[in-house]
Amino acid sequence: MRKPAVTSVPIARLLAERWSPRAYDESASVPPDQLRALLEAARWAPSFGNTQPARYLVGVRGTRSFDAILAALNSGNQAWAHRASVLLIGAMVTTNEKGQVPYAEYGLGLATENLVLQAVELGLAAHQMAGFSPESVRTSFSLPDDVVPRVAVAVGLPAAPEVLEEEWRIAREKAERERVPLTEFAFTGEWGKPAL
Repeated sequence: MRKPAVTSVPIARLLAERWSPRAYDESASVPPDQLRALLEAARWAPSFGNTQPARYLVGVRGTRSFDAILAALNSGNQAWAHRASVLLIGAMVTTNEKGQVPYAEYGLGLATENLVLQAVELGLAAHQMAGFSPESVRTSFSLPDDVVPRVAVAVGLPAAPEVLEEEWRIAREKAERERVPLTEFAFTGEWGKPAL
């Protein structure tokens, strides 16, 4: 199901096509070369001083890692994410040989956006989630103290919204995408004065 962004001027197709569906085809898989492409896209994201703080835990459906990530999700996310082909946890390395890694969270965000946009390029869908237990992930994957799990991501082939059980999820899946207008988004001179 496509839901391209309605924009005031044309933007790059990948950006316009990116959205966060919950309906996935549970019979589909992500081939290894596509999974590698997702991770390569993330790996080549910019980072402060080339510190490269982003790391990913990868769970392909049918593996222990997938089950561990799924178990760490909150119940609302578990209700639909079990159909995804791959579940990932984006984590950030917060220290290196020089001490604290500056802007580690920002670096992870940039890497994850690269991963999500690569999914769009491959005809896949990706949904980022904050609703998971970092402690469960830390325990299941024996994370070092300086590694902080920050985001979960479901990836797979999109399916019709009707695969979702809850009526409100189906309605949300079909709802139009919304963003604040540019007049409330970009300012100049002083806060609140539209730049465009």
